[in-house]
Amino acid sequence: MNNLDKQYTDLLQDILENGVTKSDRTGTGTLSVFGRQIRHKMSEGFPLLTTKKMPFKTITTELLWFLRGDSDIRFLWENNCKIWDGDWEKNYKTTCSEPYTIDEVKQKVKDGNHSFHDSMFDMGQIYGKQWRNWTKFQQYEGEKTIDTYQIDQIQNLINDLKTNPDSRRLMVTAWNPADLPNQVLPPCHYGFQVYTRELSLEERRLLVSQEMFNRIYNGGGPDTLSHPEINQFNVPTRSISLMWNQRSADTFLGLPFNIASYGLLLEILAKEVNMVPDELIGNLGDTHLYSNHVEQAKEQVGREPFDLPTLNQFPTYEGSRPSIESYVIGDFTLNDYQSHPSIKAPLSN
Repeated sequence: MNNLDKQYTDLLQDILENGVTKSDRTGTGTLSVFGRQIRHKMSEGFPLLTTKKMPFKTITTELLWFLRGDSDIRFLWENNCKIWDGDWEKNYKTTCSEPYTIDEVKQKVKDGNHSFHDSMFDMGQIYGKQWRNWTKFQQYEGEKTIDTYQIDQIQNLINDLKTNPDSRRLMVTAWNPADLPNQVLPPCHYGFQVYTRELSLEERRLLVSQEMFNRIYNGGGPDTLSHPEINQFNVPTRSISLMWNQRSADTFLGLPFNIASYGLLLEILAKEVNMVPDELIGNLGDTHLYSNHVEQAKEQVGREPFDLPTLNQFPTYEGSRPSIESYVIGDFTLNDYQSHPSIKAPLSN
């Protein structure tokens, strides 16, 4: 059974039935509930909704943009990812007097026929900058900054997972109060924590296929192996779970992206440290439907889910490329993704 789609459509129904009417910064208006949770076992499939078609490549592109520590929207444009277009355009209209539409700007960038300054394409100190390049100011001397350094939270997390996997400090945050004025949009999903545990002998045995077993042993099967014997197959000794926290969840448009994005991040982290992806958990604060998404939500609630897809094998670049930002979009593909048609809805910026 596809429990993820069931949880998600139940959440839509919850908001439709119990949501209170609230105003919001976009002027659209919402139906809102507070304090909800999504839980998904990664062994049940990759967490990409099937009750409407989801653009996996777009989700992958945005996540890799974050992991690069990038805030230049041109990377997204080069890969036909439009997630941040509305926020960029809103900021562009308030800071630039040039009479170009976003499509005209994109075309000029593509043609190399422009005199735009690079800063025009910078989205500010958003997710990727905070994840990979959190700036620490040591002290000040008058107006002069003395000794600044950057904190790479993602690399620190990977290092800690390898050296102290039982730590309760395996966390990454994007909520930097000092940088909120320098962001086109304050982080909606503002932090995540990972948790690891040792796998039991039975769990590790299940990770050894008969084919793997036959390469070394003649007769018998993986269910006879001990922990030291299993180690010959480079089978993980731990599982890893990820829990993200979200202050504001655009449940119809944004949340399905967030679920899949953090599912992919969990898979990537697990690959980097040779662990098994276990549970994905999302804690949701203001969980809302925009007023112009209500009919779309009702349509999706009535759809029967398909089985979840699986994520195909992808490489790890540990030791062969600089670091986690070396992944490319083509590294990630799905197997057996079947879905209902997409449901169009306007984005509120």
